[in-house]
Amino acid sequence: MEKPRAVLFDAYGTLFDVYSVALLAEQLFPGQGQALSVLWRDKQIEYTRLVTTSNHGAHYRPFWELTRAALVFAVKRLVGPMGPLGATAPFDTQIERLMNQYRSLSAFPENHAVLRELKRRGIPTGVLSNGDPAMLHLAIKSAGLDGLLDHVLSVDTIRKYKTAPEAYALGEQATGLAARQIAFVSCNAWDALAATWYGYQTLWVNRYQLPFEELGTTPTRTGDNLGDVLGFFS
Repeated sequence: MEKPRAVLFDAYGTLFDVYSVALLAEQLFPGQGQALSVLWRDKQIEYTRLVTTSNHGAHYRPFWELTRAALVFAVKRLVGPMGPLGATAPFDTQIERLMNQYRSLSAFPENHAVLRELKRRGIPTGVLSNGDPAMLHLAIKSAGLDGLLDHVLSVDTIRKYKTAPEAYALGEQATGLAARQIAFVSCNAWDALAATWYGYQTLWVNRYQLPFEELGTTPTRTGDNLGDVLGFFS
């Protein structure tokens, strides 16, 4: 395959560590921190699929709202009932602290060096994310990635979450390139799979040594950290 002419990154789970909230979650809910961070993430992704595929997207809500709804579910499931449906007391303070933590998730340590190297080589880069614009702006700024990304693409503009094909089409529209000319990088196996189906050259960053999806398709490349994207250009 030809070398990619641009690189797009997933944000949550790929540039930003969604499980870095586990430490604060453990402080707030002793004995439940790790489980809460995992259930929170799983339910968050489940909600994106639910609102995208139901009633032709009529129930779309921004990613920030789905993230909070998923956290409330996780706390109710693991910690206990809070009250009537929709009520969060007596855990309002803990929920708001965790949501504030999510605004500025820890970035993976190799991010800066990899993005700087891609910029040095003149390769356009960007984020293609489920996150809504305000979330992405703050996450990128707090991680010190300002100026290192040429495109910040949010599915909020189309009101459909990945893995909808319209979400992946945003990358082609922004870069002016065909999908086969773009490398798409994700730590989420489902995301890497769908991007491969769409036509991108893909890198699955398998940070946690997990099996890939068993649906008969493999990503173009597999690595264990973001730096493996440079292998497309060697």
